[in-house]
Order: sequence, then structure tokens, then C-alpha cells
Amino acid sequence: MQTLFWILIFSGTFLIMEFNAWFTHKYVMHGFLWSLHKDHHHKDHDSWFERNDAFFIFYAIVSITCFYLWSYEDIWYTLPIGLGILAYGIAYFVVHDIFIHQRFKWLRNIDNKYARGLRRAHKIHHKHLGKEKGENFGMLFVPFKYFK
Repeated sequence: MQTLFWILIFSGTFLIMEFNAWFTHKYVMHGFLWSLHKDHHHKDHDSWFERNDAFFIFYAIVSITCFYLWSYEDIWYTLPIGLGILAYGIAYFVVHDIFIHQRFKWLRNIDNKYARGLRRAHKIHHKHLGKEKGENFGMLFVPFKYFK
């Protein structure tokens, strides 16, 4: 029975992270922390790293804290929460940074309806270089109008 709870907590955490990523992007990154996110829309330096990468550190700390609580404080449900956050972070990195933005030259030849829809939706988001008017979609829930 505990395995079922772990799977449900892990899956729920992963799905909640999709909402959390959307919310954080819309209200934090395009809000009061725009100064960290704007170089993702308009690169103003030669570094491979972006100030925007600092957001990864926040979620990594939350995930690591969950692992700590599981390991040292014996709070069993923090392990599937930490793993759910970690899994979402890996999925987000692969889809957003590798597949869409090509920060590594991998996954370039993927061509299906879902992949084209993700790229199209993200391109629409990035057509606005400023803080305002950027449509915002998650990685999993992209409106059907982009799947042509």
C-alpha cells in the first residue's frame, strides 16, 4: 500500500510542478524577478549561462531539502515529493533547454505533432522580448490550436 502512496505522491508532485512552473513564470519571472529572466528572452551577454538559470537553483534546494527530510528526519513522504520535483526539473530541462532552445545540440530531428506544437507555442511566447504580453504555457498543457 505504501508503494501506491509513493506513486500517487510522486505523480501528483510532478503535475503540481507543471502548474507551479506556469505560475512562477507568469507572476515571478515576468513579474518582480524579471531582472533575472529577461536574458532568457533577450540575451545581452556572451556566456552560455543565463541569469535565468538561477531559478533552477531554487527548485533544486527545495528538492534537496525533501531528500534531507526523508533521510535524516525520517519523513517518508518527502522522498516521493523530492523525486517528483527532480523528475519535473529533468523533464523541463530536456524539453525546454535541450529540445526547444537547443542549448545542447541533441534532439534536433524530433518532428511530430506534439513537438511542433511545443515549438510553435514557445516561439509565440518569445516573440515578445519584454516583460509584458508574453503568452505563457506549460510543458504538458499546450493549447490544441498549436498542434497543426
